[in-house]
Amino acid sequence: MTAWRLLLTRPAEDCSALATVLAEQGFFSSCLPLLEIAPLPVSDTMRHTITQLPRYSAVIVVSKPAARIAVDLLDSLGLATPAMPWFSVGAATAAILRDRGLDVSFPDAGDDSEALLQLPRLLAAVAVPGSQVLILRGDGGRELLAERLRALGASVEYLELYRRDLPDYPPQELPRRIAAERLNGLVVSSGQGFEHLRQLAGDTWPVLAQLPLFVPSPRVAEQASAAGARTVVDCRGASAAALLTALREHPVPVL
Repeated sequence: MTAWRLLLTRPAEDCSALATVLAEQGFFSSCLPLLEIAPLPVSDTMRHTITQLPRYSAVIVVSKPAARIAVDLLDSLGLATPAMPWFSVGAATAAILRDRGLDVSFPDAGDDSEALLQLPRLLAAVAVPGSQVLILRGDGGRELLAERLRALGASVEYLELYRRDLPDYPPQELPRRIAAERLNGLVVSSGQGFEHLRQLAGDTWPVLAQLPLFVPSPRVAEQASAAGARTVVDCRGASAAALLTALREHPVPVL
């Protein structure tokens, strides 16, 4: 076993899967999900946008929940497989889309917006005059991606498919868990996950901010640093492989 003892904060199913991978590599972890996925009610706007998919030059799906809900919508509306190029930030999201027969691409190196924006196929799609891009996401996020695409000349729209709620925990559950299990590192998978971490920490945040914090992107790293996190490690991706690489490269803190 390594000396790292990590708090994982992803949604419950993803948290459990990540904990299993880490354990196989000798890392202790404890799951405290700080994101609970709540699909939004299917609206007329959702239905209309999904039926209009063929008019987009590219569709970008930013997460596994967004991919699952999009596939369910396609199936419930009885729509044929849209032929335009689809893009995802990571391989796991791409796998859900490919299982539905969608033509999806994702970055081989790095699973964040910056890596996605380097994909030649995406750049070619938005280079067409009048190109339109649809981003399927939760309630908020990926503003940098939209800004960059607009700077390249594309028109960008969002379709929000779910909320990311903070599960209900007893007061002081976060610091209690960290102390009880002698945890020495925190892992968040998104900006909203980090905000929920701060919210749950409450008055103990200045103390918890001393622990190394592993984040998935430069954007979340900047967000965490601005909030007072002392040691922020950008894993350049939210995958287990990206986290493992960062853990092996970063020294275990002496507490």
